[in-house]
Amino acid sequence: MQTTIRSAVSFDGVGLHSGKPARLTIRPASANHGIWFKRTDIAVGDTLIAARFDTVETSPLCTLIRNETGASVSTIEHVMAALAGCGVHNALVEIDGPECPILDGSSAPFVVGIMQRGVRRLSAPVRAIEILKPVTFETESGWARLSPAAGCFMEFHIDFVDEAIGVQNKRLNLANGTFVRELCDSRTFCRASDVDAMHRAGKALGGTYDNAVVVDGDKVLSPGGLRHADEAVRHKMLDALGDISLAGAPILGLYEGHKAGHALTNALLRALFADPSAFRMITCDADIAARLPGAGVTMDEVIATAVA
Repeated sequence: MQTTIRSAVSFDGVGLHSGKPARLTIRPASANHGIWFKRTDIAVGDTLIAARFDTVETSPLCTLIRNETGASVSTIEHVMAALAGCGVHNALVEIDGPECPILDGSSAPFVVGIMQRGVRRLSAPVRAIEILKPVTFETESGWARLSPAAGCFMEFHIDFVDEAIGVQNKRLNLANGTFVRELCDSRTFCRASDVDAMHRAGKALGGTYDNAVVVDGDKVLSPGGLRHADEAVRHKMLDALGDISLAGAPILGLYEGHKAGHALTNALLRALFADPSAFRMITCDADIAARLPGAGVTMDEVIATAVA
């Protein structure tokens, strides 16, 4: 069955790129509502923005959605990943500014908040997007692909010159709480050499060692070091789940990313929906629903992740 959050939960913080404070509140929504964002600080015009692949505007460092009247919200990928990873299909996300709070740089605070409120089942079946044939989008720097699979799988490859990151590969079945256990606490990361350049460009103004992993060659500069030896590739997978969830329904298939980022994953979704022979919408029975992200998540897993 479709789900929503049981009661509203709020998060306060600053935007990673803007450095501006924001309050984000996730509210329950009815069946077939989907995920929508609402700008509560805008008094005139359309304040609602669909969290959907075709509202995404190209932005190299984050995922930004915009409606037809110009209202936008950026850096939505971590909250979208949390909703998908907790199996929440319907929610209204209110925010009083143009950028989601970065919190600790991962999805863990959002996951904890969602699961503390609980997930409520609704009287409507889950619809999913079944991949029927491979679809690939490729650029000079990387590629992403969706292929048929019996569940929701993800495989990611990264390759950085910095020894603290290097080459990392990971493959996961995202069912049965995997996102909560394996990915949700992995933080965004950057090179120390890029920080000054981003600040000069007016970006990453809210970035600190407390909400990002900063590396310099073979050194991790952030206090406490890494949460996982392969935290970088785990965070890339976290971002990818958030971006894939903008398909508007869970995807049954294998997502593969090779040096992929937000723009490339969005381009892949656009290529998928441009080819009606590559997918079909299905109504999930109990067996299929058990293979989706968020299926089987328990509060014990959330608590263990938060404590770790």
